[in-house]
Amino acid sequence: MYQVVRARLRALVCRMRAARKDTGMVTSEYAMGIVAAVAFAVVLYKVVTSGPVDAALTKIVEQALDGRM
Repeated sequence: MYQVVRARLRALVCRMRAARKDTGMVTSEYAMGIVAAVAFAVVLYKVVTSGPVDAALTKIVEQALDGRM
């Protein structure tokens, strides 16, 4: 009986340890993810607000507003 209980307890402990492995990101991984997201947002903002892209977007909006219904 003792061996059965011990085996079940060992299996439970092993399952608990396996469940805790890589369950989420640590703080440094969150920080790196945030830095990458901010860097991407800055690059996207710079592209969208650049002269040629701004002119193209303005032209698209003007054509949409001038369209007849």
